[in-house]
Order: sequence, then structure tokens, then C-alpha cells
Amino acid sequence: MEVILNLHKLCSGYNELTVLHDIDLQICRGEIISVIGANGAGKSTLLLSIAGHLKLNSGRIEFAGQDIFGMQAHHGPAKGMVMVPEGARLFPFMTVIENLKLGAFHPKARAKLRERLDEVMTYFPLLAERLTQLAGRLSGGERQMCAIARAMMADPQLLMLDEPSLGLAPIMVDKVFSLIKNLVSSKGLSVLLVEQNVSNALQLSQRASILENGRILKSAPSRELLDDPDVQRSYMGL
Repeated sequence: MEVILNLHKLCSGYNELTVLHDIDLQICRGEIISVIGANGAGKSTLLLSIAGHLKLNSGRIEFAGQDIFGMQAHHGPAKGMVMVPEGARLFPFMTVIENLKLGAFHPKARAKLRERLDEVMTYFPLLAERLTQLAGRLSGGERQMCAIARAMMADPQLLMLDEPSLGLAPIMVDKVFSLIKNLVSSKGLSVLLVEQNVSNALQLSQRASILENGRILKSAPSRELLDDPDVQRSYMGL
């Protein structure tokens, strides 16, 4: 399979504080990889580092065969990688359609704005009924869907999701995860999923890595980790 993202001995953090240590991670095209771990393990820092929001200390990071070490965050969507941050981070006093259009800010996506919007609406029919509604009036699940839809407006190859199930009712969690699976199967999208709902994350992904104290403790097929008694006890409360 074609490797779309390759991290090798990546180290990063916040100013003088190194949070991530020697991270090795690969994602293939059309694959869902989940990263699980306790609060403070460095999961969100990993996504922020890949997306260009944090200064990298050392290591190598390649996307679609291109060295992107030191890439600034605003260049990511044009290259084909988009991050959906924890809590969706919509603009609450803008309408749904205004939020969606912001996702197509880079020139290639903006040139096909109408086409992108039509395609995204086929995946998010619920949002099609709320285009003129203020984003701040959406339910939690609807806000998360809007945030993912906004990311899809950039026509990404890699979608990075930070805690997409956080604060959602179980029925909405199922809908969001089903939507992610549908996007991957229909568009060949690659997904890097950071998620504390370990059971759902492992059921959705093909492979997973356990992050502990900024280091990858173990990487394995998701099914293997799902059946691992240590993982069940430490991260699933079983």
C-alpha cells in the first residue's frame, strides 16, 4: 500500500518542553489509524505537530512523498492534510454555509467551491437542511459534523480528527463514526484518529498506536489491541 504519511523519530513540544519523543508512525492511503492513550499522553500534541501548529525539534516527517518538516499550518490544506480540532471550533455567529466556505480557503478548493459544496452535502444531508442556521445553534453532534464537513471542503487526502466523539450522545457518536467510515470507503481518504473512546476507535481503525508519556508504547492491528487484556484493563475499564 502507498504510504501517505511517514513520521520517523519525530520530537516536538512547547518551547523548551519536549512532549513527543522519537515518534515513528506510518499511514497508508485509504487507511484509518487510531492513536489512543490517557489524558496528557501527547495525542493532541501529535496532531498539532503534524499539522504544522507546533515547531518540530527533530526527526523526519513526509507527506505524499514530500518532506514537510517545518511546514507552517496554513500550507497544510493545500498539500492535502486537514485537522479537525477538539471541540469542532466553529464560528458560532456565522451560518453553517459560511463556516463550510471557510474550509475551501486555499486556491485549488476555492476554484471549485460550488462543486466541493455539492459533494460535501451528499455526505452530510443533515447540514444541507441547516445551511442558513447559525453554527452556534447546532447540537453537539451537528457541530462535529459541520467541522468535519468544513475540513472536507478542502478536498483532503489525510483527515486528522482530535476527539470527534467528545461530549456527544452515544447515538451521535455512532453517526459520526459511521460517517468517517463512509468517507474513507468512498473517497479513499486516510484518517488519523485521536480518540479517548478506545473501543470505538479500535473498532473503526485498521491499526492503532498506544501513546504513553509522549512515546509510542505499542503499535499493532486494532483487533489485536481490542482483545488485549492489558489494553482492556488500562484503557477500556474492563
